[in-house]
Amino acid sequence: MAFTSRFLSRSTRQVYAGQSVIRSEYAIPARSFAKGAGGAPPTSLKGDEMLKGIFLEVKKKFEMAIGILRKEKIVIAPEDPAAVSQYANVMKTIREKADLFSESQRIKYTIDTRTQDIPDVRSYLLAVKDIRVKRGLIDELGAETMMMDALNKVEKELKKPLLRNDKKGMGLLKAEFDKVNQKLGIRREDLPKLEEQLELKIAKAQLEELKKDAVEAMETQKKREEFKDEEMPEVKSLDIRNFL
Repeated sequence: MAFTSRFLSRSTRQVYAGQSVIRSEYAIPARSFAKGAGGAPPTSLKGDEMLKGIFLEVKKKFEMAIGILRKEKIVIAPEDPAAVSQYANVMKTIREKADLFSESQRIKYTIDTRTQDIPDVRSYLLAVKDIRVKRGLIDELGAETMMMDALNKVEKELKKPLLRNDKKGMGLLKAEFDKVNQKLGIRREDLPKLEEQLELKIAKAQLEELKKDAVEAMETQKKREEFKDEEMPEVKSLDIRNFL
């Protein structure tokens, strides 16, 4: 016998209503979340007024995201490339409509803010590596090692640590980095395609997490006496729009 709507409501609402809408991946600092909202608030605004403005802006973006999710059907099937592509497109629409960062933009923002006061290149590269590791990104190409080798070569030639404000030294390093990119087969014109591939990987990972959470929620409900005779549906048959 198919699950009753009461069962579905209890077991899936907790998974979708909020947890999968604006997930932790989109929980960026308020000043970046509200980008495009008119820039920095006037200094004349008091603290409470500033917080109110930020809250209203975040609330507006959240409601916009919910509105889009209520219209678009998401199939929770991470094993299906078409479902992954559809989910990625929905998330892209939300980002564009709500003026949110893409994953690559968010990484760039994190790097820029955390490294702005680092004077030397070696510490900068180590900081970037730390950010990558903490975000769970894998350096599959071994680019970091090659970049560090390039830095070692330049510093050996300069006979001193390379500072980021050293125009001549940075020029030499850029030339070495261009060689690294060429060796790895990375071209500037390929960056949009690489970003798209990254977003698809993220979309698949999020769908896998959603599927896992949905199965766990339904299995938990099935243990209840009132649902012991119910049959668990396939996760991909669930329609998130019914639980928002």
